[in-house]
Amino acid sequence: MAPVPGPQRGEPISGLGYCRIAWRLLGLVLALIICVPLHYIWRTVHYGSPIPRLFLWIAARLCGARVRVHGTHLRRDVFFIANHVSWVDILALAGASGTAFVAKAELDRAPVVGWLSRLNRTVFVSREDRMGVADQINRLKEALADNWSITVFPEGTTTDNKSLLPFKTSMLRVLEPPPPGVLVQPVVLDYGPVGEWIGWIGTESGVDNALRVLARKGSFRLNVHFLEPFDPRDHTGRKAIAAEARARILPALESALGHPVRPFAHSVPQVGFSAPKEPETGPATAQEQAAHDRAAG
Repeated sequence: MAPVPGPQRGEPISGLGYCRIAWRLLGLVLALIICVPLHYIWRTVHYGSPIPRLFLWIAARLCGARVRVHGTHLRRDVFFIANHVSWVDILALAGASGTAFVAKAELDRAPVVGWLSRLNRTVFVSREDRMGVADQINRLKEALADNWSITVFPEGTTTDNKSLLPFKTSMLRVLEPPPPGVLVQPVVLDYGPVGEWIGWIGTESGVDNALRVLARKGSFRLNVHFLEPFDPRDHTGRKAIAAEARARILPALESALGHPVRPFAHSVPQVGFSAPKEPETGPATAQEQAAHDRAAG
C-alpha cells in the first residue's frame, strides 16, 4: 500500500492531526449554520431543496475528498448501484448527484455523519430487523419518489477499494416490479492509492475511522464513474438485476485499479461473508521435507 500522510489503524493521532480534525469540524459547523436555515427557507417555497446536495458537496471537500465525476448520471427516476468503501461515499455521491441512500443502521448512530445522512433522506436498514423489511421497502419507495434517485450499496458493508463482495439483493425488492420509468445505473467508486487506507474495514469503529480520515494531511482524489444505465425490466427479479449491475461494475473497477480485484481479507458475519483462509504451505520437495523433519527433530 502506498504511504499516506495520516495515521494507520490503531495508531495514535498526533497533535497536528487533532488540529486538522478541529479545523474540519469547524468548517462543517459553519457550513451547517449557513445551509440549514437556507434549506428550511427553501422548503417553505418549494418541496425539493438543493441545499442538502450543496452542503454534502462542501462536506466532502472539507473531509479531504476531491471528487472527479466520469460519465453522466441520470437526474431522476434512477436507482444507483455502487461499490462501497467509506462513509465518504455518501458525501461524495450525494454532492455529485443529489441522490438519497440506503445505508446500514450503524451509520445512523455515527457522530455528525449520521445526522448529515438523515438530512439527505437516507433510509437506514437493520439486518437484524427481519420483521421490518416491508417498512424499509416502503421508506425506500418514498425516498425514490422524493429525491428522484436513490443509491444502494449491495455489498452490505465497506471494503478496501481493492475487492468486490457478492451483492446482497434484499434492498432491491423495490425493483420487483420496477417502478414505472425507473432505470438502474451502476456506479464505481475509486479512491486510488489511498483506497485501502481510507476503507472502513476490520474491527475499526466508525468513530476511529472518521477521526483517521479527518486527521489526514491534505486531500485525496475520489473518482466516481457513472456507467451506462440499463432497464431493470430486461432482467427478471432482483437477483438478475444485481448480477447485471455487478457484471458491469467489476470490469470497470478493475480497469480503474489497473489490476484484478483481490479476495477481501476480512470476514463480515453480518452479511454472511467469510474471508478465504490462507492455504497451508509445506515443503515442496522430498529434500525440503527431509530438511524440515531434521529441523523439527
